[in-house]
Amino acid sequence: MKLEGVRVLDLSLFLPGPMLTQMMSDHGAEVIKVEPRGKGEPNREIDLKRDGISVFFANTHRGKKSIELDLKSDEGKEILYQLAEKCDVFVEAFRPGVVKRLGVDYDTIKKRAPNIVYCSVSAFGQDGPYAGIPAHDLATEALAGILSVTQGQDGKPAMPGIAAADIISSMMGLSAVLMALLRRKETGEGDFIDMAMMDALVSSVPNNMGSVFADKKPPVVKDQRPWGGNAMYNIYETADGKFVVMGAAELHFAKNVLEALGRPDLLDLCQPPPGPNQEPVREFLRETFLSRSQADWIEFFKDIECAFVPVQNMREAMDDEHVHYREMVLVDKHGHEHIGTPLKFLNEPGQLNLDLPGQGEHSEQIIRDLGYSDDQIKALRENKVI
Repeated sequence: MKLEGVRVLDLSLFLPGPMLTQMMSDHGAEVIKVEPRGKGEPNREIDLKRDGISVFFANTHRGKKSIELDLKSDEGKEILYQLAEKCDVFVEAFRPGVVKRLGVDYDTIKKRAPNIVYCSVSAFGQDGPYAGIPAHDLATEALAGILSVTQGQDGKPAMPGIAAADIISSMMGLSAVLMALLRRKETGEGDFIDMAMMDALVSSVPNNMGSVFADKKPPVVKDQRPWGGNAMYNIYETADGKFVVMGAAELHFAKNVLEALGRPDLLDLCQPPPGPNQEPVREFLRETFLSRSQADWIEFFKDIECAFVPVQNMREAMDDEHVHYREMVLVDKHGHEHIGTPLKFLNEPGQLNLDLPGQGEHSEQIIRDLGYSDDQIKALRENKVI
């Protein structure tokens, strides 16, 4: 696999860091998860469980090894330093300043592991006016302006459907780690990566910045193409209370739709720009889609090229034949479902290890591999270091 031979030390918790390192694990990296002694990874206890294991944990920690360490103790820090010496990548996601207080910051780790690629994932980055503010995904979406354009039918900010800042920062963090590893092959030097969730969000909206940059004004959401301003790029309710998506933004798609519905006269109104001028088309489509069930419309549009799809709930999506064909849902030996990897290689594809580590399951094995004796390991347990 692509990352065979790469060793990762993962101190991160919750979602962005664990997802980053899981993607590395899926493609051959050895990932050692460092869990706070006694407390463990918080997402072990978040949301529903199967056989005592949370679905959240199962989809962020497969294939990893787990060691519990008390990083406030000198013995725990020394074990971490020794592990860092044997690793290529170090990932942490504490609030800025925490790793410095613990003595596991980049400058300290670099003294023991000069070539380490050290990735810090945080809400706002390691410096700047917001650096020390406690925050999760929702706060970064609010400050980045994303919530202002994530609106409900009442035009007010709505709770987002996914943790966009967490997910995007994990993907960008992975890209940065791989860039640094690639460059290290040429220079022999590691690097420090400052991955801010808010930065990741700001960089993710190049198609939404027209009025923001050109007119120095916030977008009028209901008039913008990405948020429903285009009648042919919108969500419509059907007679049975379900929904469909019309994605016929291009005029040749719009022509196909309107001809099939007997209203080719509306095509001129589908010309850009989006906004109030397209309201007659929106009104026609709203009334039309309410006249039949979702299933009827799926049948109606099956042979019409126009980017039409039904809105599926998440269970329907996970049962979708295309999702299964792409191996995005996998089933383990216990019959439990897992999210697959989106990274598809022709050569050396990822091989997902669906086994999940118990809290601190590999502590003794990992420490023994560092050269510690059984008596030393026993003392570490007695002193509550591991």
